[in-house]
Amino acid sequence: MHEISRGPIDWAAVRRDFPILDQEVHGQPLIYFDNAATSQKPRAVIDALRQYYEHNNANVHRGLHELSSRATEAYESARRRVADYLGAASADEIIFTRGTTESINLVAQAWGGKFLGAGDVVLLTEMEHHSNLVPWQLLAERTGARLRFVPVREDGTLALEQLPQLLTPEVKLFAFTHVSNSLGTINPVAELCREARAAGALTLVDAAQSAGHLPIDLQELGCDFLAFSGHKMCGPTGIGALYGRAEVLETMSPWHGGGEMIVSVSLEKSTYKKPPHRFEAGTPNIAGAIGLAAAIEYLESIGRPAIFAHDSELAAYAAEQLAELPGMRLLGPTEARGALVGFVIKGVHPHDLTTFADQKGLALRGGHHCNQPLMRKFGLPGTTRASFYFYNTSAEIDRMMEILRAAVRFFA
Repeated sequence: MHEISRGPIDWAAVRRDFPILDQEVHGQPLIYFDNAATSQKPRAVIDALRQYYEHNNANVHRGLHELSSRATEAYESARRRVADYLGAASADEIIFTRGTTESINLVAQAWGGKFLGAGDVVLLTEMEHHSNLVPWQLLAERTGARLRFVPVREDGTLALEQLPQLLTPEVKLFAFTHVSNSLGTINPVAELCREARAAGALTLVDAAQSAGHLPIDLQELGCDFLAFSGHKMCGPTGIGALYGRAEVLETMSPWHGGGEMIVSVSLEKSTYKKPPHRFEAGTPNIAGAIGLAAAIEYLESIGRPAIFAHDSELAAYAAEQLAELPGMRLLGPTEARGALVGFVIKGVHPHDLTTFADQKGLALRGGHHCNQPLMRKFGLPGTTRASFYFYNTSAEIDRMMEILRAAVRFFA
């Protein structure tokens, strides 16, 4: 990984790289606090997409003409860029997908469908996003495998003291989120991977909320799979990646059949390419991969340590201010948290609060955040979530507080 070290960062100048932020919504300056759902895109990414479509648009790998050669080089260069960004041992360990959801489904079907059976266990946590729960439920229905869960404490952290009782020999995979999309909890990935490895289980990390916010080094984490989405880290929608340890990918069968992933085809039988191309049937999202590489270049020009420090300060400041509102219930840990705060104001439904905020130009998200089991555990229909990125400011949080105080008066 190559973080570019710079002097003090001009965050105001960084913000100007995002043209969408310079607008009004309902006659008010836009405050975009819905970054956990999707981030905004800098000009560098938009320009990379335009450059591809205006100058290099062609299908990859199969063509012998100049445009196809350019497109192929840009696409495979993007794969190398992702591998470097994550600290993978090889670009062949990076599979392009539509995002975290498709990546996890790929593992569930191509690995789980082959290696899991009746009596086997997939260990998850109670804070998982539906994308790291539903694929395993579907797999369990097909194979007879069972699901087991690490409980979440009231403070939003995992009950890790229960791991010895949960990580039994029946557990073949431990799949968990790096940063909770509802609580902001940052889980100790390296520690969890060590525990799972000692118990003989593989690991899958959902890095949707962490890949664009904090440094990730796969060699330090020691996981077998890691999934993330480009659109949450300044990249285009519809692109993401799955990291898989080479030794594990080699054992997996294809999950989609079609062009590009084959070596030879007869009417009776086909043979398949080695990973990662074995898992990329059909024409890929070439522009998306190029845009993702441009997003990575942009993030590294700032530096993930600086981004993490900036986001953490905003989240801590927001939590501190929110705690002073009457009827406020904050979710998640009181110490270190990811770049978001989930909360409930007594007597105000999250959907009503989010609609009120929207009329003031403030983009929040209200609902269960694809965390229905977690919401039920806390006895809530949902929460309101404010999620931040490096182009947000403390002044925007101050304005959010003005709007929320007005909402409390209105709904009272």
